[in-house]
Amino acid sequence: MIDTHTSNPSVKCIIIDDEPLAIKLIKGHIEQVPGLELVATYQNAVTALDLLKKESIDLIFLDIEMPVLTGIDFVKSLQKPPGIIFTTAYRNYAAESYELNVIDYLIKPITFTRFFKAVNKFFNQHNQAQTISQEPSSVPTPQNYIYVNSNKKHIKIEFDQMLYIESIKDYVRIHTADKSIVTKDKISDFEQKVPSHFLRVHRSFIVNTHKITAFTKQDIEINEREIPIGRNYKSLVLKLLE
Repeated sequence: MIDTHTSNPSVKCIIIDDEPLAIKLIKGHIEQVPGLELVATYQNAVTALDLLKKESIDLIFLDIEMPVLTGIDFVKSLQKPPGIIFTTAYRNYAAESYELNVIDYLIKPITFTRFFKAVNKFFNQHNQAQTISQEPSSVPTPQNYIYVNSNKKHIKIEFDQMLYIESIKDYVRIHTADKSIVTKDKISDFEQKVPSHFLRVHRSFIVNTHKITAFTKQDIEINEREIPIGRNYKSLVLKLLE
């Protein structure tokens, strides 16, 4: 990790990229933009987790194709991701990345003009969010349930009742302590509907972390039900649970 600091920081950002030359280029672009403070750089996503737990980061310049954990899977794993600007040599991830509501998608080699355009998009969104947060308003009560369609009924399920969610092709099965409910939905879409304490641990499973009774490096136990930890999720899941 390389730490850098500037005076009077406004927007704190980090770079995650496994290519040192790419880090050097993006770092140079950042230094030309007033209002950006580069806090640290990392060569894989998992090592950035400790900083994200300890410090508020506003923006991540994130590569996609990396060892251990891809940039896309890293974003999906974050409960409240900061602003994300993908930096990649591959165009084929564009559609999937925009489903994650990223700020922008930059193709390497990244020119300063294109970089500056992406950063301006972030500044516009960031300033709008700050303005809204400063306006007086009543704080809404978080919704603690969801309605799902099953057997031609809209069934109400409280999030606290859910133990884990299982993917079955184009359907998901929601497991509670006393029943399971099947609804037509993709697990990636359903993942966006549940609160932040639900964690994707496998391509086919999401667990309620409040219900975990034990875990190993291979699986998670909920009410004596063993749920596998996927190979591509293992490093991040264990990092979050330990």
